[in-house]
Amino acid sequence: MPQIPEKVHELTVGQLSARSGAAVSALHFYETKGLISSRRTSGNQRRYTRDTLRRVAFVRAAQRVGIPLSSIRDALAQLPEERTPTKEDWALLSENWRTELDQRINQLGRLRDHLTDCIGCGCLSLENCALSNPDDVFGERLTGSRLSS
Repeated sequence: MPQIPEKVHELTVGQLSARSGAAVSALHFYETKGLISSRRTSGNQRRYTRDTLRRVAFVRAAQRVGIPLSSIRDALAQLPEERTPTKEDWALLSENWRTELDQRINQLGRLRDHLTDCIGCGCLSLENCALSNPDDVFGERLTGSRLSS
């Protein structure tokens, strides 16, 4: 991993990419989504402060556990003066995300447990599909294999 001298306080997009492991296109995308920010030089080149490395690491870690970018952006916006997230910030934010992740884990568990049933039904029957129609809630109201709008 390339080292950046301490006296360098701003990074080019290439340096940020090399240090963070994020592709340049991902960094540009993060910037358009308001996750990171840069200033422009007189030649219109992006320059990122060194603390952007930590913000990118935060974003990538949150993405790896399945947190949507909109939730990550909202979390970063809660930090005072848009500062870099600390270990304490991560602990607080990850605790807030725990409920959402637990719900996803439960959904994935149901999917796993009923996947073989889906292969048999082919999703042609709402009456029998445990994923599309858990507990046959539609069977109480409708007949047929499809819901119409």
